[in-house]
Amino acid sequence: MTETIQRCSWCGSDPTYMHYHDTVWGRPVSDSRELFEKLCLDGQQAGLSWITILRKQASYQQAYADFDPDALLQLPASYQQELLQNSGIIRNKLKIESIFKNARAYVALRDQGIDFNQFLWQFSDGQPRIFARQGGDVPTSDAVSDAMAKALKKAGFNFVGTTICYAFMQAVGMVNDHYVHCHCYEPVCEEMRTFQLENPFSST
Repeated sequence: MTETIQRCSWCGSDPTYMHYHDTVWGRPVSDSRELFEKLCLDGQQAGLSWITILRKQASYQQAYADFDPDALLQLPASYQQELLQNSGIIRNKLKIESIFKNARAYVALRDQGIDFNQFLWQFSDGQPRIFARQGGDVPTSDAVSDAMAKALKKAGFNFVGTTICYAFMQAVGMVNDHYVHCHCYEPVCEEMRTFQLENPFSST
């Protein structure tokens, strides 16, 4: 008799969602560009379900220069108008503009000598937070996501409210919100215990 794999209930039975849950969600991310992409995509989710954005991720990568901030800023201003006709992404003017605003803010931080990964990971002191959720509702924000959202907005980012920031932290392994009965819980815990930021952590 085959043993049923236990997962967090939010991913349901959709194969795309289950694969994302099993291989991406909660796995600690150190790379600045990857963190930038995920933060931008979480902002695109505002008012929508995450599965909508997840299914469009490849189209987003193609449309937004693989989320390379420098490449984004080299695109002509007219390109944003072209994106309004791109059916592979969410064709919302403010959301399109937000990715370019975020790219400018990313580069501005770098010009100040602040690595984006360090900027984000400072809010959890450079280490993932491991919880032991038994079931029930998982928070949609906390004091850490509040602080991150405030700092990101001050730095010029947008679509980065506290709820978006908490979902972002869950996705990139700043917190482990897998339920303890989930088959990913222990593997994610192990990745978190051995996690090292790719460059030395320093508070900004």
